[in-house]
Amino acid sequence: QVQLVESGGGLVQPGGSLRLSCAASGSIFSINAMGWYRQAPGKQRELVAAITSGGSTNYAEFVKGRFTISRDNAKNTVYLQMNSLKPEDTAVYYCNVLTFTYYDYWGQGTQVTVSS
Repeated sequence: QVQLVESGGGLVQPGGSLRLSCAASGSIFSINAMGWYRQAPGKQRELVAAITSGGSTNYAEFVKGRFTISRDNAKNTVYLQMNSLKPEDTAVYYCNVLTFTYYDYWGQGTQVTVSS
């Protein structure tokens, strides 16, 4: 079992920045990829960015150049630095972990609202 605790969401003006954090605990030795998804009202959950245990990253087209995912393996934490935020980035952001045995775990979600 892996437990995930997210933090860092909030209200920000367009063009602003936020950094999300997700700390993992439990069976952390089993973690392979860590990532962030988001779900806006009335829409499906979608991948934002992911990073493997080896450091390879993958980004959705709509965040390339604006968001950066990083990982601190010593702290078992994944971060999402979000810059140049737009109103359409408003969503609940979920941390996700994929283990080497292909189980995945989800955080409770953190609200990000981009509005003036």
